[in-house]
Amino acid sequence: MKYVIIIADGAADLPIAELGNRTPLEAANTPHMDEVAMTGRQGTARTTPEGFAAGSDVCTMCLLGNDPKKYHTGRAPLEAAAIGVPMGERDWIFRLNLVTVGEMDTTEDGQMLDHSAGAISDAEAAELVGALAEHWKRAEPELTAQLTLQHGVSYRSILVDRSGLGYGGVVTTPPHEIPGQPWEGALPNVASGASAEAHEGAERLRRLMALSAEVLPAHPVNAARRAAGKRPANMAWIWGQGVKPQLPKFADQHGLTGAMTTAVDLLSGIAKLMGWEKLDVPGVTSYHDNDYAAQARATIEAIDRFDVVCCHVEAPDEMSHQGDWKTKLASIEAIDELVVGPVLAKLRTFGDPEKDGRAQGWRLLILPDHYTLCSTRKHDATPVPFAMAGAWVRSVVIDAYSERNAADSDLHIAHGHELMEYFLKSGGAGR
Repeated sequence: MKYVIIIADGAADLPIAELGNRTPLEAANTPHMDEVAMTGRQGTARTTPEGFAAGSDVCTMCLLGNDPKKYHTGRAPLEAAAIGVPMGERDWIFRLNLVTVGEMDTTEDGQMLDHSAGAISDAEAAELVGALAEHWKRAEPELTAQLTLQHGVSYRSILVDRSGLGYGGVVTTPPHEIPGQPWEGALPNVASGASAEAHEGAERLRRLMALSAEVLPAHPVNAARRAAGKRPANMAWIWGQGVKPQLPKFADQHGLTGAMTTAVDLLSGIAKLMGWEKLDVPGVTSYHDNDYAAQARATIEAIDRFDVVCCHVEAPDEMSHQGDWKTKLASIEAIDELVVGPVLAKLRTFGDPEKDGRAQGWRLLILPDHYTLCSTRKHDATPVPFAMAGAWVRSVVIDAYSERNAADSDLHIAHGHELMEYFLKSGGAGR
């Protein structure tokens, strides 16, 4: 059997008035996704376990078959694994975003405007991160002696504290969870009853963030961005802490090889820890300028070499965080036309073992990792809709792929990490 998973990150949403009270998935022209749903079946999966927030770290780990309650140690360590950051057993790893906050003497002063600093480019971000690291060393040499800062992709970087200080009681907030809201109250803090060590850790993070606001606003990169009408990366936001993670190898669990194409370090890190190969595809980004066709070509080529191939497309999520339902809809249509259509055509060449005993067979799974709402610009923990087609996948209910139709189906995976087993082995698959 050949298996493909297409993750349309954050594609699920609530009805939008401008779309006639339809969701972007319902309003988009998606004949190939609909075909998957109508020739196979659809349902929902709860990818956000109780006690967790609806983040891509938790939700993607879950839908790829790993129980976050067992394996999740934080978001940042997963991203660190992707870019090869060494992690010791006592190290604490953080995600650092270059963000745009409202500037002084403006009506937006004190607000979190953009978690991605206007989708800042890799080159611009790398220069700013380098300048930030140097400023930290000059301003706080003792505090930063055991810190390392490594740029990842676009606005994303990884900060590692190797001092041995513990951050177990520190509470941090993802910047994409406070869009257009005051950021000061979301600075790193401590849980009730936290230790003196946790208080020290939270204070350290706040100090680093305050130092970033001293050096970044006036940097030449930001001066050029303002001149071009772009948002400046005028602050560093630290969050998502955790310690070195361990995930079981996918081949040990399922006896299958795997590969992934994605523009996001977080997904790359999960894939690497699972023992999957990362498919390097030029032109792949997190936004609607993504080369969707290139991702499809890479997926199609990989199907011949691997048992399971995952194609992760970030654009719907990023557009939701911007509150841009028009581009979100366009990105969903691009995924359908340029990714799902060609991949489905390739999979069909492996035949149907129900009709031909010599056929290798195939299955295709399409789903978001979580809802991302254009109305709030935030993630939502509602169980996600999935559509699945291929060998031994049949339903008597013939409906187009959508949140409502999936919710109305009779297939609901209460523990999202069990979806992978269902995808690989339900019915007559995996024999």
